[in-house]
Amino acid sequence: MKAFYQKFETLLLNTTTDFKRYLYEEISWESRMIGIIGGRGVGKTTMILQRIKEHLSVKNTLYVSADDIYFSEHRLIDLADEFHKNAGEYLFIDEIHKYADWSQELKNIYDSYPKLKIVFTGSSILNILKGSADLSRRAIIYKLQGLSFREYLKLFHNYDIPVFSFTQIINNEAKLPGIDHPLPLFKEYLKYGYYPFGIENEMSIRLGQVIVQTLETDIPQYANLNVGTARKLKRLLAIIAESVPFKPNFTKIAEMIGVSRNSLDDYFLYMEQAGLITQLRDETGGIRGLGKVDKVYLDNTNIIFNLVGDKSKTGNIRETFFFNQMRVKNDVISGKKADFIVNGYTFEVGGKKKKQKQIEKDGKSFVVKDDIEFGYLNVIPLWAFGLNY
Repeated sequence: MKAFYQKFETLLLNTTTDFKRYLYEEISWESRMIGIIGGRGVGKTTMILQRIKEHLSVKNTLYVSADDIYFSEHRLIDLADEFHKNAGEYLFIDEIHKYADWSQELKNIYDSYPKLKIVFTGSSILNILKGSADLSRRAIIYKLQGLSFREYLKLFHNYDIPVFSFTQIINNEAKLPGIDHPLPLFKEYLKYGYYPFGIENEMSIRLGQVIVQTLETDIPQYANLNVGTARKLKRLLAIIAESVPFKPNFTKIAEMIGVSRNSLDDYFLYMEQAGLITQLRDETGGIRGLGKVDKVYLDNTNIIFNLVGDKSKTGNIRETFFFNQMRVKNDVISGKKADFIVNGYTFEVGGKKKKQKQIEKDGKSFVVKDDIEFGYLNVIPLWAFGLNY
């Protein structure tokens, strides 16, 4: 326990609180059990350490990482028992998916120590989603996405920009106080601003490692796949990276990588839940249902530049950014006459020369243009959609 506290206090000492992720204020921190999931490197650890540093006492709080060597010989519930006996009240467990049978043990801890509050995080979204089913009615699960353009401006350049609602954005009310020319900053964000670690050196190497770990470790462990399948996942991601956005021909792709048609459906779902790709569905399943997949995208623009570099089509980058930023707080589906439908409004995404031929003049249809600084009428600058969270 002493060793845990030494590591814990060192981490707290090096934790800053001047920048917080959008999810920080949305979490009901006083709930008995909270789960925070999100892709590798999006800021989950920093967020929980900030919560401890600002609102809790080290005397009755403990932070541990589930991949600590301690857990190779000890059980999590035994640690919770000792912590509880020493008047512990708040237990934070990072990287919970690296602990075997974590969901069952958390369930036992929840039932055995009713006064103990637990917060856990996991980067392997697949395992957390699977395990959280065992914690139904006990844990509240939150999902943390990567940085918005607004958050990037604060973390990387110290610009304080407020959150703008969807309604404010489509009414062209989104502004950037103190920034005369947003486009250079926006282009930087698209390349390396989605992950907080982008502010450090060797962004490309670190993101490459995240992608490899997801393909070689997270997905195979979750789905009990062999090493050969991990190679097929890499091949599949390469095909997607070279083709996005595209309407998937699952039968053809299955033949290309040598898997069954049914297995391919699973692979796409695994990669989507793991934060590598995203699938735009149509309205056939209802606004919150699982409609038919209309297009497949890489999850965010940083992954595009990491895998494809400057070879990626500009249209793909634009659509990926729009979809990625809008899905956090809005329902996004594909449109028959335009690229996207968000909350019942239609959006066609393109460059500054984009025409309005595909757009209905009904007051609910908009053209989203890249390479423009300001909007007018039903034309909205693309960067504005990055201020929604």
